[in-house]
Amino acid sequence: MKRLVVLGAGESGAGAAVLGKVKGYDVFVSDMSKIKDNYKALLNKYDIPWEEGMHTEELILNADEVVKSPGIPNNAPMIEKLKAQRTPIISEIEFAGRYTDAKMICITGSNGKTTTTSLIYHIFLSAGYNVGLAGNIGQSLALQVAEKDYEYYIIELSSFQLDNMYDFRANIAILMNITPDHLDRYDYKMQNYVDAKFRIIQNQTEDDAFVFWNDDPIIQQELKKYGIKAKLCPFAEVKEKGVIAYTDNKKVFFDEPIAFNMEQEELALTGKHNLYNSLAAGITANLSGIKKEVIRESLMTFKGVEHRLEKVATVNGALYVNDSKATNVNSCYYAMQSMTTPTILILGGKDKGNDYNEIKELVKEKCVGLVYMGLHNEKLHDFFDSMGIPVRDVQSMKDCVQACYEMAKAGDTVLLSPCCASFDLFKSYEDRGEQFKACVKAL
Repeated sequence: MKRLVVLGAGESGAGAAVLGKVKGYDVFVSDMSKIKDNYKALLNKYDIPWEEGMHTEELILNADEVVKSPGIPNNAPMIEKLKAQRTPIISEIEFAGRYTDAKMICITGSNGKTTTTSLIYHIFLSAGYNVGLAGNIGQSLALQVAEKDYEYYIIELSSFQLDNMYDFRANIAILMNITPDHLDRYDYKMQNYVDAKFRIIQNQTEDDAFVFWNDDPIIQQELKKYGIKAKLCPFAEVKEKGVIAYTDNKKVFFDEPIAFNMEQEELALTGKHNLYNSLAAGITANLSGIKKEVIRESLMTFKGVEHRLEKVATVNGALYVNDSKATNVNSCYYAMQSMTTPTILILGGKDKGNDYNEIKELVKEKCVGLVYMGLHNEKLHDFFDSMGIPVRDVQSMKDCVQACYEMAKAGDTVLLSPCCASFDLFKSYEDRGEQFKACVKAL
């Protein structure tokens, strides 16, 4: 019996452990942090041994194979020891892919991947497809493979998940864009991060499709390096040579494989960044044989994603918007681009090697106030304070929302779009967004 060790007992790790158990492995789970009660219950249900708050070397280094949580850095001490003895280390997605023949529709990118993934899933559900949602959102892919029988999976993939994927094959790979992000995990070398994103096309064949934003300069440069076998399916804001989805005269066009169009104003999602999300989702659904009538209707009815430009409330005439999912500068750029009223922008958190020049002109043009929320705001002060915009420093969400309330005037927008990871003050970007919404509603 092969021994499978799972490092990290969150959603992906617990799911991988269950799948390993179902497939006959000797499974052991180890987590340096405390394991949440619901995951303990799942592991106990399947009689899987686990430990928390430690890594016991003799129970880990004897593994035939290791499934690593995407949150564990590749240079973590235990990972280094496993690599030194040449123990194979894979991701939960890689492991799950071995045990299903379902079609894999995989989405990555620095921005837009969660919205695009959710939108594609919405279209497939509306079409009556037997489909699961997995990866960074939804339930663990491995757990679904262990317990269910879907014909399609819509999977959001982070660069961390892609790092430990080797034989997995995406039937449709979607790459939204590539901008600097997570550089702290990639030795502050942009090319390392780019290489991770392009792993989404590895193993694709001529029967597969690669959907991508045609105007992304990094994607265009990288395309020249690969002998891509999959069908190329680029999208762009305007019609260009080879592009199969675009806008023209206030309409959205999809040219292949079935040609159809719809009025741009009918799209449920607004803003340029959401236009790209809708184009990518429409292409994917079209390639998957979903009827154009269903695609049109689904693009009109989608409700959007929590923590992404989510309108919370209007207080004293000022609109509060939760964009907590903006964990990098480019994501904040698109949020700022969509602002049409004077804006008080909430920034800050765990900096990942950010370059704020991308939003500099938008901040100058649109912001009437800046609130820095984090344990270490020195970089924000150094970059933005010289603009002469009123600034407040806070270290809790309650103080943040209070500061915004004091600064905001009727007609302003208060935008939480932090550019940073949440882990200095919050458990996750979801926790940050939930606290923001609760504090706003308590005003």
